[in-house]
Amino acid sequence: MEPITLTTGRLRLRPFTPADAGAVYEACQNPAIQRWTQVPAPYTREDAELFVTRIVPDGWRADSDYAFAVEPLDGGPLLAAIGLHARGEGIREVGFWATEEHRGRGYVTEAVGALARWAFASLGVHRLLWRAEVGNVPSRAVAERAGFVVEGVERAGLLNKGTARDCWLGALLPSDLDLPSPVPYLPAKSSAEA
Repeated sequence: MEPITLTTGRLRLRPFTPADAGAVYEACQNPAIQRWTQVPAPYTREDAELFVTRIVPDGWRADSDYAFAVEPLDGGPLLAAIGLHARGEGIREVGFWATEEHRGRGYVTEAVGALARWAFASLGVHRLLWRAEVGNVPSRAVAERAGFVVEGVERAGLLNKGTARDCWLGALLPSDLDLPSPVPYLPAKSSAEA
């Protein structure tokens, strides 16, 4: 797929470019990003350059991973990173981090909403996943504000820095955003209906 740009009322979500290496490197020095995400720790300038010059373009070319830099609509600093990762036919997983100085302003929730709408409308996605290690309360708050329903705990569901970790698992469906699904959905009957 050719890289695209998405916009919201406040934000531009655009593919990362090589010029973003410095901003990515600086953002990923944050201990919370290194702790809760799967970025390498320590995070080097070479890691940032590999991300923007190889990992991002390769993901777009393979139609498997779409990574976006999140910035103010009118231009400005890198606010966050967000991406969609293929997890099966019609299923994608969203991942994100925010720069420390721009947290708590709703930017990531807004970006997740834009990315979800694009995934449902343009990619044929019928289920969008979110996972975060148990204890990553800020990530869970973003997911819930974006409409994800937390479905439970997945034991050893994330491999992070060589250790399997329990994670919260949530999902967002097109119907959660009043959008049509690309495939019919037959929910399980409740125990009262069975």
